[in-house]
Amino acid sequence: MRSSSMASSFRLLSSSKSESRIRVLSRALQARHCSSRSCQNEPHVSTAEPKYALGRIGDFRQSAQGRWLYALPFAMAVSAGAFAVGFEPQTSGCEANETPRVGGKGSTELVVKGSHKELPEGFLDELKAVCGDRVILDYDERYFHGKPQHSFHSVVNIPDVVVSPKSTEEVSKIVKACNKYKIPIVPYGGATSIEGHTLAPHGGLCIDMTSMKNVKALHLEDMDVVVEPGIGWIELNEYLLPYGLFFPLDPGPGATIGGMCATRCSGSLAVRYGTMRDNVINLQVVLANGDVVKTASRARKSAAGYDLTRLIIGSEGTLGVITQVTLRLQKIPESTVVAMCNFPTIKDAADVAIATMHSGIQVSRVELLDEVQVHAINNANGKDLPEFPTLMFEFVGTEAYAREQTVRVQNISVEHHGFDFVFVETPEEKEKLWKMRKEALWANLALEPECEAMTTDVCVPLSHLAEVIARSKAEIDSSPLTCPVIAHAGDGNFHTVILFNPEKEEHRQEAERLNNFMVHAALLMEGTCSGEHGVGTGKMKYLEKELGIEALRTMALIKHAVDPNNIMNPGKLIPPHVCF
Repeated sequence: MRSSSMASSFRLLSSSKSESRIRVLSRALQARHCSSRSCQNEPHVSTAEPKYALGRIGDFRQSAQGRWLYALPFAMAVSAGAFAVGFEPQTSGCEANETPRVGGKGSTELVVKGSHKELPEGFLDELKAVCGDRVILDYDERYFHGKPQHSFHSVVNIPDVVVSPKSTEEVSKIVKACNKYKIPIVPYGGATSIEGHTLAPHGGLCIDMTSMKNVKALHLEDMDVVVEPGIGWIELNEYLLPYGLFFPLDPGPGATIGGMCATRCSGSLAVRYGTMRDNVINLQVVLANGDVVKTASRARKSAAGYDLTRLIIGSEGTLGVITQVTLRLQKIPESTVVAMCNFPTIKDAADVAIATMHSGIQVSRVELLDEVQVHAINNANGKDLPEFPTLMFEFVGTEAYAREQTVRVQNISVEHHGFDFVFVETPEEKEKLWKMRKEALWANLALEPECEAMTTDVCVPLSHLAEVIARSKAEIDSSPLTCPVIAHAGDGNFHTVILFNPEKEEHRQEAERLNNFMVHAALLMEGTCSGEHGVGTGKMKYLEKELGIEALRTMALIKHAVDPNNIMNPGKLIPPHVCF
C-alpha cells in the first residue's frame, strides 16, 4: 500500500501542476498526523510522546510518513531541476479553540502554566555522575530558583532539580542528558530579570551558572577579557580597576554577564557605549544536543559567515547555554562630571535630553526621573532632593572637556525652563548619586511594601521620546496606582514602575491597562515593547504587532532547527500561537 502510494506520488511530480499538488498532499498529511496540541506549537512535555507531531520535527522525520513527506521537495528538485518547499506553514490550527494564556495574543493571565511529568528513571543518576553533590533536590532551593524575585509573574510548577556546573564540559554532559530524556532546561544567572525569564512552567532542570565565574584571560593590549557567564558586571569591574579598564554596561546590581548576554541588556551607559550586542566579541555556547560552539574569533570585526554571536545574544536561553564570553573593554576616563537639573514638567526634561543629543555633546549618561521617583529616592535614602522632574548627566573626557560640556548642557537646560543646575566631581559624591539611581527599583518597592512592580520598558526613536513620555505621564497621573517614571533618555528608553497589590483584582487590571497603553503608544511611534529587559513570558503577546507574523515564524524555524525537542527554556520569547 505504501509502495503504491509512493509510486503515485512520484508520477505526480512529473506533471506541470506538481508543486501545487505537493502542497495539497502535504496539508493532507499534516491534518492527518498532527495532533491538535502539537499543531499549536505549545511548549509541551508529556509522558506519551506524540506520534507524528510537526511541532517535533526530529520525531516526525524519523517516521515513515515523515521521511516520505520530507523527500518530496528533493524528488521534485531531481525531476524538475529546481528546489521547492515541501509544505507551506499552516498557522490557522495553532489558535483554534485556544483560551488566551500567558504570551498569547490578548492574554492578561499572570500565572504561567505548563504541563509537567516526573523525571524518568536513570536521569538523576546521570546528573549525579556529572555533578555529584551539586545536584540539588531540596524543595526550598528548587522553589527559590523557580520563583521570580523581581517579576510580577507567578508560576504553577518549579524545577524538579537544580544543578550547578563548574565547566563547559559538565554543561555539555548535562544538556546531552536532558536532550536524551527530553527534560526542559532553564538557565539561571543573577535572577535580576523581571519578565519571567527563569520561570520553569514545565518543571524540569534549572542549570545554575553562578558557580562558573572565573576570568579566563585578560588581554590588556587588545582591551578584551574572556570570562565565564556567572561573573557579575560589578565583580568584573572590581577585577579590572587596577588595570585602568572597565566593562561599560551597567544594568541592575546583581546581573551576571551570561544573563546580560541572554537578555541583550544595556543600562545607563548605552547612550555612549552601546548595548550588550555591541560589546560582546564572541561566545561559547552549548547547544540543545550538547555540542559546544564558538560563535566567532577574537578579532574586533569579522565578515566570516553568519553572525552567530548576535543570534545568541538576546535569545534568552532558548537556543543554548552560554558558557564563555569575550567582552570589549574601555579605558577608565581621565575625568567625569555628574550634573543634575530640575524642570517644571517631564516634557521639558525630555526636550532637554533630546536637544543635548542633537547638540553633538558626547554624554555618557542622560537619566530622567519624574517627581514620584525622586520622592521614592528621598524616602529610601533619607534625602531631601527637590521633588521635580530631574535630569542626571555624566560627562567624560579630560577635565577641561568634561567641564566645557557641563556648561553647554547647563545653557541648554536654562533655555527649557531648567533650574537648580548642580554638578559634582569628587568620586564619593558621584558614587552616591549613581548608587541612588541604581537602587531606584528597591526605593520604589519601599514606597508601598505590600505591592509588586510591573515595569514597562518601551523604547522609541529619540524624536518621539518627549511625546510618548508626556502621553504616558498624563495617563498614569490619572490612575489610582503609584507609578514612578525613570528613563535612559539619551536613547529613547523609559520605564514606568507600576506598583500594584496582586491581591486586588482591580489593581492588577489597572496595572495591565497602563502597561498596554504605554506599549501600544510606543509601537504606534515605531518603537519597541522592550528596550533592554527582554521578552521572557511578559512581552510575548506584543511581538506580533511589533515584528509581524513572518518574523516570528522565522524565529520559530530557527528555534526548531537548533532545538527540535524544545528543551531550551520552553515557553519563552516565541509566542505560543506561532507555527511554521
